Amino acid sequence: MEFHIDKTDNLARACTLKTAHSVIQTPVFMPVGTVGSVKSLDAHDIKNLGANIILGNTYHLYLRPGDEVIKEFGGLHGFTKYNGSFLTDSGGFQAFSLSDISKATQEGVKFKSHIDGSTHYFTPQKVLDIEYNLNSDIMMVLDDLVKLPSPKERIDLSVNRTIKWAKESIDYHLDRQNNGHALNQNIFAIIQGGTDMEFRKKCALELCLMPFDGFAIGGLSVGEESALMYDTVEFTTLFMPKNKPRYLMGVGTPEDLVENVERGVDMFDCVMPTRNARNGTLFTHFGKINIKSAKYIRDANPIDNECSCFTCKNYSRGYLNHLFRARELTFFRLATIHNLHYYLNLMHQMRKAIIANGFAEFKREFYARRK
Repeated sequence: MEFHIDKTDNLARACTLKTAHSVIQTPVFMPVGTVGSVKSLDAHDIKNLGANIILGNTYHLYLRPGDEVIKEFGGLHGFTKYNGSFLTDSGGFQAFSLSDISKATQEGVKFKSHIDGSTHYFTPQKVLDIEYNLNSDIMMVLDDLVKLPSPKERIDLSVNRTIKWAKESIDYHLDRQNNGHALNQNIFAIIQGGTDMEFRKKCALELCLMPFDGFAIGGLSVGEESALMYDTVEFTTLFMPKNKPRYLMGVGTPEDLVENVERGVDMFDCVMPTRNARNGTLFTHFGKINIKSAKYIRDANPIDNECSCFTCKNYSRGYLNHLFRARELTFFRLATIHNLHYYLNLMHQMRKAIIANGFAEFKREFYARRK
C-alpha cells in the first residue's frame, strides 16, 4: 500500500491511497457489499458510480458461499468481476450484533450460523486465513466490540482482548509475508474503548505501536449521541499516526461524514445510503425526501435538480414513486444509484474544499442548504 497526504485544512485531510487494484482518493466513502454485492447493483453500476473501493464481510462470505469457493474463482475480484479494491470486515461486528448466537472468549469468538445453526469459531488467525482466500486489499483484524453504554469492566475486557488479538494478527500476517504470501494484502487494526477517553487512549497507543498499514476507530454509532461520538473520534485521532489511513467504521449520516472529516478521518462505510434507498428515503443537497409520499405522484422533477446521477438525469420523482408503490424491483437499483452517487459526490466535494483550503466554508454551506 502507498499512502500520502495531499493537503490538510486544519484537521481535515485529502489523501491518496494506492492498493494493488485501485487508486483511492480520500475522504472516501466505501459502499457496503456485505456478501460481495452492493444490494441491487452489479460491478458495472459500481464502476459507473466511480467507487474505487467497496466493503465485503468476512463472516457472511465465510458462511456463504465459503471462502474456499471464492478462492477458486480468483478471490473476490474474480468472483464478483469488480476490479476496484475490497476491504473486508473481520466479523467482530457480527459477534456484537448477533450476540444471542455468539460468545467471545480470550481466544476468539464462537458463534452459530444464522443460516443453518452450525457452530463455528473465529480466532485472529482464522479470520486472516479467510481474508487471504478472499484476497481482499485491506483486511480488518478480529476485535471485541461492546454495546453502549457498558460498565467499565466490560470495556476494559474489550480493549485488552482487542489488543491481544491485534498482536496475534500482525505477528501471523508478518510471518506469512516473510514466507512470500499475501504480499499485496494490507492489514488494519481497530481501536476500541467505547466512549471512555482513557480506554480509547490506551487502545490507540498500544495498537499504534504495532506495524499495521492503517487504523480504524470501531465501536461507535451504536446508539450513543452524535456529539459524544464526534468528541470520541476527535480525541482518538490525537493518538493515531498521521502518515497512515484513518477509518471510522459504520458511520453514517451525511452530517456524520462532514463532522468526522473535519476531525481528521479519511475512510468511511455505512449501510445507510443503500438501506434507506430500498426503504424509499433518498438523500439530496437540501436534506432527505420520502419518495413514497403521495405528494410525489405527479411530480415531474428529478429527485434532486442539482444531481447528475443516472437516475436523476433520466427519471422523475413521479416514476420512482410509482415503482416503489408497485413494488417494482427496478426501484431498488435506481434509488441505490442515486443515494450512493450523493454520498460519493459529497466526499468528492469535501476533498475539493480541503485542497482549496475552504473546508470551513463548505461546512457552513452544507448546513445552510439543509435548513
